[in-house]
Amino acid sequence: MKISTRGRYALRLMIDLAIHQDEGNISLKDISKRQDISIKYLEQIVKPLTKHKLIKSTRGSHGGYSLTKKPSEYTAKDILTVLEGPIACVTCLEDPVNKCPRFKSCPTISFYEGLNKLINDYLETYTLEDLIKSNDLASDVDYK
Repeated sequence: MKISTRGRYALRLMIDLAIHQDEGNISLKDISKRQDISIKYLEQIVKPLTKHKLIKSTRGSHGGYSLTKKPSEYTAKDILTVLEGPIACVTCLEDPVNKCPRFKSCPTISFYEGLNKLINDYLETYTLEDLIKSNDLASDVDYK
């Protein structure tokens, strides 16, 4: 399992929105400058985040993007699965029902199920707020 650039940049975009949430709607131009990510790439990332209602888009002269919830209500897994799909260490664990023909006789399935659980549990323990605070990215931000 490897987190793609889209997934990594989505986390950075969400952190940026959280840090600057008190400024209102944030333009992709501002995020692009701060995060050193092209606007074209950010446009590809905001589409699924908006579609899944993790962020909202506002048009107009004061338009831009903003979070739909408090930073403490987003987990890293919430964000990554929107861009990456199911987080699984092996393909046979991507679906809730394992469709692998060797599932019942697989000598390694319990190992991979355990590893998969550790990965997903870890991603669920980190919120957007935790990521910001653990890296001292916004010492003056109040998360109300």
